[in-house]
Amino acid sequence: MNKPLILVVEDDTAIRNLISTTLETHNYRYITASNGESAILGAVSNNPDVMLLDLGLPDIDGIEIIEKVRSWSKLPIIVISARSEETDKIEALDAGADDYLTKPFSVEELLARLRVTFRRLSYQDSSCGADTAVFENGDLKIDYSAGCVYLNSEELHLTPIEYKLLCLLAKNVGKVLTHSYITREVWGSSWDNDVASLRVFMATLRKKIEKDSSVPQYIQTHVGIGYRMLRV
Repeated sequence: MNKPLILVVEDDTAIRNLISTTLETHNYRYITASNGESAILGAVSNNPDVMLLDLGLPDIDGIEIIEKVRSWSKLPIIVISARSEETDKIEALDAGADDYLTKPFSVEELLARLRVTFRRLSYQDSSCGADTAVFENGDLKIDYSAGCVYLNSEELHLTPIEYKLLCLLAKNVGKVLTHSYITREVWGSSWDNDVASLRVFMATLRKKIEKDSSVPQYIQTHVGIGYRMLRV
């Protein structure tokens, strides 16, 4: 079986070389792009398995690239950016990014995010049609076999991380899940960056499933502890 192909989109030569060397050392195939135009061309012509995307490119803003790719592909996109504000993360996730890694990042964290992405892709391939279970809670419905979520019978577009979070909460409905438990289940680790990312992903997930996120119907916050899905 071919090794996964990763498209590295980064205009900073030093960071691009660091990522490329890391991928090569761990037996990933990769191609690189230093601007938005070549990133889109690379995604179209090489059909990569994952895109690692810097937002601050010289010609096209990374958010626009995410939107363009999402118009025709479900290619997993992991943003790697120096933009660390929560609003920047939410904008990228809302545009269709699957994950967000803030610079400076550790090589180990990058590799962990890639492993999570490939495990998810492998699970989707192997479980297609194998699980017919459906979870229903009020107007919320999760079809595990199809990997789809519905609210009021309308399908929601969730990122892979949002979907994994929702499934984790649904399979533990009524239980309070701690931050560290959730981050270990979703990212395979429990670093400070993971907890910060969890807060961002939970905010974007709530925007999609809650009528009023200030008065949550489905996901309850336990301050300083974690989250719980309520039975409606």
